[in-house]
Amino acid sequence: MSRWVALVSIGSPPLRVDAIGFPPRRLFAHGPAGGDACAGSPPGTGRDGTHGRGRKRGGKQEVDAASSETALRTHLEKMTHWFHRNPLKATAPVSFNYYGVVTGPSASKICNDLRSSRTRLLELFTDLSCNPEMMKNAADLYFSLLQGEGLRCEKRERGQQFYSSTWKSFINSLDESTQESKLRYIQNFKWTDTLQGQVPSAQQDAVFELISMGFNVALWYTKYASRLAGKENITEDEAKEVHRSLKIAAGIFKHLKESHVPKLITPAEKGRDLEARLIEAYIIQCQAEAQEVTIARAIELKHAPGLIAALAYETANFYQKADHTLSSLEPVYSAKWRKYLHLKMCFYTAYAYCYHGQTLLASDKCGEAIRSLQEAEKLYAKAETLCKDYGETKGPGPTVKPSGHLFFRKLGNLVKNTLEKCQRENGFMPNPSQKKK
Repeated sequence: MSRWVALVSIGSPPLRVDAIGFPPRRLFAHGPAGGDACAGSPPGTGRDGTHGRGRKRGGKQEVDAASSETALRTHLEKMTHWFHRNPLKATAPVSFNYYGVVTGPSASKICNDLRSSRTRLLELFTDLSCNPEMMKNAADLYFSLLQGEGLRCEKRERGQQFYSSTWKSFINSLDESTQESKLRYIQNFKWTDTLQGQVPSAQQDAVFELISMGFNVALWYTKYASRLAGKENITEDEAKEVHRSLKIAAGIFKHLKESHVPKLITPAEKGRDLEARLIEAYIIQCQAEAQEVTIARAIELKHAPGLIAALAYETANFYQKADHTLSSLEPVYSAKWRKYLHLKMCFYTAYAYCYHGQTLLASDKCGEAIRSLQEAEKLYAKAETLCKDYGETKGPGPTVKPSGHLFFRKLGNLVKNTLEKCQRENGFMPNPSQKKK
């Protein structure tokens, strides 16, 4: 049986996709450091026999993924979590040894570079010291070798022709023709899914490898953003980095869905990561979470309540859309993820009603403001209940604790205080002496 490289942690853009995402909100241009953004979730498991504990089996080193995951979780166990994260995909190692097919020293070097760059990229997924620049460089190197981009450049610069006769890259032909490389189907690649655990998918197609690795790189960015946002008091620069990372992740998912998934010879199976609705759910979640940072920044800069209410309502709609996208999946795989999306929808709808109530109060519409705040109170209570349900629901990924985060708790106090203020101004609060009688 093949060894499996278990992965759970962080990412960078494939195909040199730096920031194909969504337009940034202009809320980071001035003002003090951002206060209440979001909080993170821990990375997960082991590597390709390079780090972490292992055990000998058949003369080879097999990574003990569970021990590596435990170590990473222990490192972050004191963090208050805000973002739900599904585990990364796991893959079988690839040797890139093609004796008799690939000949010559240059081709052998490229095979060695492919093997080492793939191993390095997998290692970075579970390296807590990895930053976006490190991940981007490692991903760019592997993807350029896989597609032959760097080889085409080298061939033109040096004026050498032997590359086209001895090596054509896995996906793209290097002779500037529209023909695909014959090596595209020479290697069988195996990857697990984020939702279906250790049940692997396998395709003898280098495009499948490109998409799967790119998928993990995008997940890295979401996990990096989550981990970076795991502070109660996040600085302005950190808030920008969280926002940027989520945009990049969304852009990678979108690029894979539109440009590479359609090229697969074998269509993605229903409920698997590469199916359109799964990728779409990840895109929408990234967009929603990036907007959460925008909302936190708007609150910190004391923007108009009407603007905050509109942003919160739009964010709630994002989460509702993502939940609807997953509605046709098997509950055993999607129930936990959907609980998270549902509770976030309720939470940000409560935010929208709360700040809409403040707008109405400023316009001396106390009666309408009270009704809006009462609705916010109900939705906040529902979000608290869903937090408990989410914690009790079994499914992929570590269980986060949104109800314990400062951003969550602040809303409860804000709703309560604003509602009391509305009732006082509307004459609904009873006189203390009357209350005693």
